[in-house]
Parts: sequence; C-alpha cells; structure tokens
Amino acid sequence: MKALCWQGKNSVSVEQVPDPKIINQSDAVIKITSTAICGSDLHLYDGYQPTMEKGDILGHENMGEVVEVGKEIKNLKVGDRVVVPFTISCGQCFFCQKGLFSCCDNSNPNAEMAREVMGQSPAGLFGFSHMLGGYAGGQAEYLRVPFADVGPIKIPDGIPDEKVLFLSDIFPTGYMAAENCDIEAGDTVAIWGGGPVGQFAIKSAWMLGAGRVIAIDRVPERLRMAEQHGKAETINFEEVDVYDRLMEMTGGRGPDRCMDAVGCEAHAGGKLDGIVDNIKTATYLATDRAHVLRQAIMCCRKAGTISVPGVYVGFLDKIPFGAAMNKGLTIKAGQTHVQRYLEPLLKKVVNGEIDPSFIITHRMPLDDAPKGYETFKHKQDGCIKIVLKP
Repeated sequence: MKALCWQGKNSVSVEQVPDPKIINQSDAVIKITSTAICGSDLHLYDGYQPTMEKGDILGHENMGEVVEVGKEIKNLKVGDRVVVPFTISCGQCFFCQKGLFSCCDNSNPNAEMAREVMGQSPAGLFGFSHMLGGYAGGQAEYLRVPFADVGPIKIPDGIPDEKVLFLSDIFPTGYMAAENCDIEAGDTVAIWGGGPVGQFAIKSAWMLGAGRVIAIDRVPERLRMAEQHGKAETINFEEVDVYDRLMEMTGGRGPDRCMDAVGCEAHAGGKLDGIVDNIKTATYLATDRAHVLRQAIMCCRKAGTISVPGVYVGFLDKIPFGAAMNKGLTIKAGQTHVQRYLEPLLKKVVNGEIDPSFIITHRMPLDDAPKGYETFKHKQDGCIKIVLKP
C-alpha cells in the first residue's frame, strides 16, 4: 500500500509499504477514506518529538471502511464506516474504566521508554513516535486498529466523511479543553491559538456556557475564521500587547478561563522570552517554546483556570509558577480521552448543532501529502486544515 513516511526533520515521502495485517484477534483493519494533517504532526515533522524512526507512518486523524476484523471483535463487521480515535485504549484497565482513555495502562508496548521520560506511560497513539507505541498511522491506504472493540465508532449512513472525520481528534480535543476550563455561565474565555483545535475550542466554549470568547493569534485567516465561524472577539498578538489588551477588555480583572491551544512551538511576536526560547531550542538547550503558557498564567484572573490542550514534549523553561500559585490558578492538561466524547459529539453533528467541516481549507490526494505538510507548516494559501484522500 501507499503510506506517508517520516524520513527525518522536515522530510516526509509517500512510499510503498507492506499492507497491515491482523496481529491480535482484537484488531481490525480499515481502508482509509479520509485522513488529515494535524498540528501535532508538525511537531514530528519539525523534529521536536523524540524516538521517531525513519520510515514511520504518520497520521492520527483517521476514518474509513472496515475490511477485516479479528475473531474477538463483535461490535464491528466488514463494510462498517468508522472514525478511529487517535488514542489507543484497552477499555479494561484502571484508567479506561474511569473514562481516562488517554492514560491507558495496556496500549503502549514501549511503556518503559515513556516511564523513563514521564514517570508513567500514557496510552499508545497512532503515528506518534516509538515512545508512544510506535504504531503506524493512517496517512496511508490502510490502517491496523488495535483494541478495535473499544476505539472506533460506527457512522450512520448518509453522513459525509468531512462532517465526522474530526471526531478522531480535534473536535473532542477542543471540547475537552473547554470542559477542562470549568466554564461557568457568562465567563470570559481567552484562547491562545486559532488553529484547528483552537477553532473547535471556541465553538465548545460557547456550547458550555461562555459569555464571551476571545481568540489570540497572528494569522489573518485564523482570526477571520474565529470571528466568522466562532463569533469570537480577536487579538492579533503582533499588533498589540496581549496582556494590556486583555486587561483593557476585562476591566483589569483578566479572563476567567484561559486556554493554551498552541503548545511547544509558540511564536512570541518579538517578546524577549520568545527570542530566548528560539535560541535555546535551536541550540538544543531546551525542548519547548513555552511563551503562550507563561502569558496565559500572567493574564488569567485570580482563582481562574488554565486548560492546556497544546502538545508539549519535554521540559519548559522560566514558567512563572510563583504567579500561578499565588493567584490560586488551576491548571489542567492532557491528551484527549477521545472515546469518552465520541457518542455525544457525534450526536451534535447528527442533530445539526455543528458541522465540523467548516475548518477544512484544503483537500489533497495522499500523493500530495509532502506538499501539504509544507503548505500547512508555512500557512501558505490560507491553509488552516488539510484533508487527505488516499
């Protein structure tokens, strides 16, 4: 089959690789009908995620048609259309039983590698480094799905791929991020990052009762989408000082809830800490650029909440933790417990409460994926979200 393979920093290519096969009787194999390039994929592309190996197949936003199932699979059959969560979860361990699917104890075969870095291992993830399982991703023609009786959700007939594809990651991620904010009715929610997760976080904040949503970015297309589709107020961080503007907009109190939907590759608009971050990451003295998290801590109102769906990969430098402690902030982070959200969010799509396809700006065949990565990375041609059609 054809698959998009990681070849090194800023290098991917479409290659012929062996077709996936059933390994365990709880596996399924699907023929990919739609997959997408995610901002998290860019962390791999840019070389920030350790333990990638040449030839690894990328892609964790996947859906398709079931073509083979193991003998233990009772809830799926050949021909079913399914969306596959990016988190791989056993459904039986302590964490899965609590609905904490991204913390699964049993789905990462390289758990010891992750323990050395994190203390404990999170769940395995599709297409996301060997430290997180070394699982092949779905930017390919076919995908093996472990624990297929736990992850994939069947899609009703008549709903096009593009309305449900993002149940695999960015819609649940934006929703859980908003949920982690503990939004109370009427709250002001400030969201750093107007990329795909940020856009769904905006939508989700409204769903959960926000009275005001403010989106912070510098890319005109993202800011425009946040205004037009998300009904958000916007701040361009290259034009104004974010702290000063947020204090002005909130009467000096600060936003009630803040969200870092950017993560480890934050841009800082010329701020000194961002310049230092760039130097340190370029010289391998640091792993992450944490400007947004620092800024959110300083901007958030006292006793407020900061939610962090943005991906971080290592150690953060110069975090104002004294401010977080003395202001009484709550900080919540984590990979998304996707399986928890599949049914309720699918229901919202089916009922017409949201059409997630608004986020798509580009569609490409799989063969054009290397070009797609460059287009997405450099935000060319108004690119916000790319869907690949193998």
